[in-house]
Amino acid sequence: MAWLLFILVMIASFVVQMVLSSRIDKYTQVATNVTGAQIARMMLEENGINDVSVTCISGTLTDHYNPQTRTVNLSEKVYNGNNLAAAAIAAHECGHVIQHATGYAPLKLRTAAVPLVSFASRSVQWILLLGIVLLQFTPVMLWVGIALFGITTLFSFITLPVEINASQRAVAWLNTANITDSTTTAYAHDALKWAAYTYVTAALGSLATLLYYISIARRN
Repeated sequence: MAWLLFILVMIASFVVQMVLSSRIDKYTQVATNVTGAQIARMMLEENGINDVSVTCISGTLTDHYNPQTRTVNLSEKVYNGNNLAAAAIAAHECGHVIQHATGYAPLKLRTAAVPLVSFASRSVQWILLLGIVLLQFTPVMLWVGIALFGITTLFSFITLPVEINASQRAVAWLNTANITDSTTTAYAHDALKWAAYTYVTAALGSLATLLYYISIARRN
C-alpha cells in the first residue's frame, strides 16, 4: 500500500512540475510596468518594513527570504523581469517577510523546528540504513530512524500553510497595488497555486516514504 501511494505521489509530482513550468513560461509573457525587484521593494515599503534588503542571486527559481540575513533573495530572471511571473514570485517572497514581521504563528513554529529538522535531515538516512542492516538483531535502530524521518515529514506539512498564506498575501497585495487587474490577478493566483502544489506533493511523498519504512519495521 505504501509503495502504491509513493508511485501515485511521484506521478502527481511530475505532473505538477510540468504544469508549473508551463504556467511560469506563460505568465512570463504577460508584461508589467515594474520589475520583480521593484515589486519587492514597493511591497516591503508599503507594509512599513525598512530593515530588509532585496538582492539578486544566481539560479532559476532559487528565490527565498532569509530571516537571518534579513534579505529577500531573487533569482536574476525574477529580480530583473518585468512580467507577471516575476511579480508573483517576488510578492510571494515578501509575503514571508510580512509573516515574519507580524509573528505569523505557523512561520514561528516552522522556524523553531529548523534546528531539530536540520539534525534529523543530516542523520536520518544513515540511521535508517543501519536500522535495516541490524533489523534481524534489534528493531530499535530502525524505529529511531523512523522517528527522525517523521520529524522531517511533519516539517513538510507545517510548511504548507506558510507557503499558502504567503501566496494569498502576494495575490492580495498585487491587486490592491494595481499591479494586476481583474484578469491578471487570476493569472498570479494560478501561478502561485501550482507552486504551492509542489510543496503538497513533497509532503505527501515524505509521508508515503515514512509509511514504507513503518511497514518494513512492522513486518519484522
